[in-house]
Amino acid sequence: MVTLNVTGMTCDGCVKAVERIIKAQDPQANVTIDLGSGRVDATTSATPAALVEAIEAAGFGAKAA
Repeated sequence: MVTLNVTGMTCDGCVKAVERIIKAQDPQANVTIDLGSGRVDATTSATPAALVEAIEAAGFGAKAA
């Protein structure tokens, strides 16, 4: 389980974009995102560093929680 704090998500479209980014790193990932808090929980084989890098490359802020 990886928990991230993601900033810059303002709508459901942003949530879907972050989910797509994570699933691009690990297609089998199970992702739960809380738009209000910016909390992202993912059961994934991808490393937190790889997810943070991919999410930041898309224009969001991200850090491991």
